[in-house]
Amino acid sequence: MGGASERDCKERLNRVRERLSKRASDVRKDFEKIEKMKVEALKKTEEVRRNAEKDIDGIEKEITKSKDLAPESKERLRSEILILRDEIKERYTGLKTRISETMIPTYA
Repeated sequence: MGGASERDCKERLNRVRERLSKRASDVRKDFEKIEKMKVEALKKTEEVRRNAEKDIDGIEKEITKSKDLAPESKERLRSEILILRDEIKERYTGLKTRISETMIPTYA
């Protein structure tokens, strides 16, 4: 009844090394997926911001062209537009920062 041979130990060590390599590879793939998701989230955030700005610009033009609105009403609506623009900017910046700050380590 002999103990483990050097060959047996090396084989076991190689199996451990292979499992480690496979798991490390899986983790890197997960990181790649996360990075892709971050890029998509940034694109969606930018798209939402652009669409909101475009909609606001259209409403602002309608307000300017409208002959039915009293000057006081136009002024109140413009004030609301400014508030909404600030809100959009704040939300966009918040989302962009949150997405960008997601720490993902990179491995060579």
